[in-house]
Order: sequence, then C-alpha cells, then structure tokens
Amino acid sequence: MPTLLDYRRRIRSVKNTQQITRAMKFVAAAKLRRAQEGVFSARPYAKEILRVLHSAAARVESTVHPLLERRAVKRILVVVLTGDRSLCGAFNSNVIRRASHFLRDHRTENPQVLAIGKKGRGVLRREGWPLAGEYVNVSGNVDFAIAKEIAAKIAELYEKREIDAVYTVYNEFKNVLVQRLCTEKLLPIDPAILGERGSQEKAAPGAPADMLPRDLAPSGQSRLVEYLYEEPIGEIFSHLVPRYLQSEVFRILLESEAAEWAARMTAMDSATRNAAELIDKVTLEMNKTRQAAITKELIEIVGGAASATS
Repeated sequence: MPTLLDYRRRIRSVKNTQQITRAMKFVAAAKLRRAQEGVFSARPYAKEILRVLHSAAARVESTVHPLLERRAVKRILVVVLTGDRSLCGAFNSNVIRRASHFLRDHRTENPQVLAIGKKGRGVLRREGWPLAGEYVNVSGNVDFAIAKEIAAKIAELYEKREIDAVYTVYNEFKNVLVQRLCTEKLLPIDPAILGERGSQEKAAPGAPADMLPRDLAPSGQSRLVEYLYEEPIGEIFSHLVPRYLQSEVFRILLESEAAEWAARMTAMDSATRNAAELIDKVTLEMNKTRQAAITKELIEIVGGAASATS
C-alpha cells in the first residue's frame, strides 16, 4: 500500500507536468493566432489567382503547358504533410493513416512519397514507400520560399515525366476544435479550372469532393471575371500556371501548420484538465490513507490505555 510520502511525490510530479502542459497550451495558442492570420491572408490570394487563371485560359488561343499535360497515370506522387513533433493528439496519426490507405489503394500506380514533416517521413519510410524527397522543420517556420522550393520539386518531377499525377494529404484548418482531413489532386491541374476552352474533360462521376480543387462551383465551373491584360495573354498564362501551383502549396502548408497548432493547443488543454483531475483523485486517496493511519493510532492509544487501567 502506498505511503503518505509516495502520495506526496505523486502529487508533486503531476503538478510539475501540469505546469508544463499549461505552458505548452499558452505557447500553442500564441502560435495559432499567428498561423490563423497566415491562413486567412493566403486563402483570398489562392482564390483570386484561381479566378485569374480561369479568365486567362478562356482568352488564350492554346492552353498548352507542361503542368497541364494529361497522360496515362502510371506513376503518382503523394505529398504527405505531418508535423515534426508529437504532443498534438491524433493530428499526425490521422494523416499517416489516410496516406497509408491511399498509397495501398494506388499500389499499382507505383506511388512515391514527398514527405513534409519528420513524423510522416519516419513512418512511411519504415513501411517501405519510396521517398522522392523530404522536408523537415517546415511546420514551425512556413514561408513562401520553402513553398516555392517544394513546388519547383513537384513541377520538375512532373515535367520530366517521372510522375503522371500529384496528390496531397493534409489537415485543413477549420477552427480550433475541427481540422478536416483532405486528399486533393495538385497535378495535372483540373480542367474545370480552365473552363470549357481549356479542356472538354469533366470530373469523373462520383469523384470525392475533396479530390477536386477548392473554390469551384458544384458544376465544375467557376465564375468568369473580366480582366484587362497589358502583356500578351499567352505569356501571362504561362507564368500563371506555376504561380498557381506555388500558391496552392503555400496555402496547404499554412493550413497544415494552423491545424497542427490547434490540435496541440487542444491536446495540452485536455492534458492540463486531466492532470487537475488526477491531483484531486490522488489527494483524496492520500487523505483517506492519512485518516486511516490516524484512526489506527487512536485505536492503539485507547486500547493501550484500557489495558493499563484493567
């Protein structure tokens, strides 16, 4: 049976842990506010560049571009975004589980993995999936330079025909308590973005909604916005396509970062509350043990006194 000293040590240990989890919660809350600002700033840009790309595609004579080429899918690249650290609940495990299922379902398409984050890289490497590239220490320091580097890597593999399609698996930030697990197709760029002049292909019937680009109407056509162009439209279009890929990669990185900090803040808040409950429980057990010891001593004193007077 634990002694009073054991109980006191247990309470002191839990209190120290509670202080750590509370501090991590406050740090995550501060990081989350900055990450939210980045997400809310990136979303309008991504939406607007999508509209400009659609408008330019409707005016250009030919939408031929290496990133728009559609070919038979024999090799795919899956970009998996996880965190570099744990203590964020099921954030990493959910992404890894979805990515593993997706890779197994597309095993016949010779999938390769572009791992962003140490957690996903380690697990997928142990499972034996080939890595086309890896980026670590990104989630805590997302900037447009790293997004351009990742987008350039993806575009290089696609233009060299080393891969025929690119998908991404990540957590999209909704609010502090909700993160939506997404599987989206990055390349080739969906023909619905370009409008009817860009391609006559339509999305496959029954395709999951999260496999299509964001901000598209249910019919697969976004609203055409009128723009005036000073430079040749063909040149503008050729520069817009890689810019669109960069903006999508940057948005996804920001979404994943904000979702990770939200998950970590929620996990640390839950851990802090669980520690408080554990302290109350152990304190109650300690008081019961102390009371039992006091009662036992009183009984021994009374018994000794009674035997002395008899």
